[in-house]
Amino acid sequence: MNQKTKLYQSVVTGIGASLPKKIVTNKDLTKIVDTTEEWIVERTGIQERRIASDNETTSSLGTEAAKIALQDAQLKNTDIDLIILATATPDNTFPASATVIQSSLGIDKCYAYDMQAVCSGFVFALEAADNAIKAGNVKNALVIGSETFSRILDWDDRGTCVLFGDGAGAVVLSSSEGSERGILSNHLHSDGRYGDLLYVDGGPSTSTNVGYLRMDGQGVFKHAVKNISSVIEEALDYNNLKVDDIDWFVPHQANIRILESVAKKVGLSEDKIIITVQKHANTSAASIPLALFDAVQEGKIKKGDLVLLEAMGGGFSWGSTLIRW
Repeated sequence: MNQKTKLYQSVVTGIGASLPKKIVTNKDLTKIVDTTEEWIVERTGIQERRIASDNETTSSLGTEAAKIALQDAQLKNTDIDLIILATATPDNTFPASATVIQSSLGIDKCYAYDMQAVCSGFVFALEAADNAIKAGNVKNALVIGSETFSRILDWDDRGTCVLFGDGAGAVVLSSSEGSERGILSNHLHSDGRYGDLLYVDGGPSTSTNVGYLRMDGQGVFKHAVKNISSVIEEALDYNNLKVDDIDWFVPHQANIRILESVAKKVGLSEDKIIITVQKHANTSAASIPLALFDAVQEGKIKKGDLVLLEAMGGGFSWGSTLIRW
């Protein structure tokens, strides 16, 4: 007798966030680099960012976000079968910072690993966890985006140091049979031809040191608008939806000008876009879950809403995830 294949959905059951205590304003930055408050706001929309102290790390911020997400999901730590940490700034080259979080949470019967797709990392990690759940291998997964980008910034480079901040966000994905809620589709892309437009000039196999972030701002802007717009349209086409069908758009929080340009290109209503770049700056893989957390806390995103996530990062990598919240 043929056994019917079970269909599992990956449903978001919990969400959490953690930010460093230290707030650095644009005015603070004018004291250490040749810039102005007005220039930063006009070009980026950023007003302040959080910067990790010496005792705050990618894993410690990720652990705190995970604890809040677990509490929100009403799950015990031992209910987790999988931890994926999206980060470009791990505590160490190895072991994976996800395993540090696993240990901090007191979990010894799950598997854990880091996902490196820079600013697209959280979307890539969601796809990996979603696949594990839909295959029936995992019941509950922690997907975390956590970064301490301040550690790889050149604080003499006014074109990059004003753009980034530190923080962490996390969601719990839980397996559900026959639910109308959950992840509906994922759409991921990479193109290594443009790696020299956004990169870190260090690494164990090349320079033996960590290095600093380097960016061609105009080149990144052009590709970001094109690629993010394209992957939004891809998600809509795949699910036979129109842009007006989406309740909330939660983009990677890189730059207000990118968000505005994408909105104009695909016909997004700006009042449907969750924007937190003004207070978080660009937190790379942490930016989407941080924005999601704020939107849920503020009562914007509610159960049953159609939520579209989209991001682009170094590599280049880019992607989108459509969720029935």
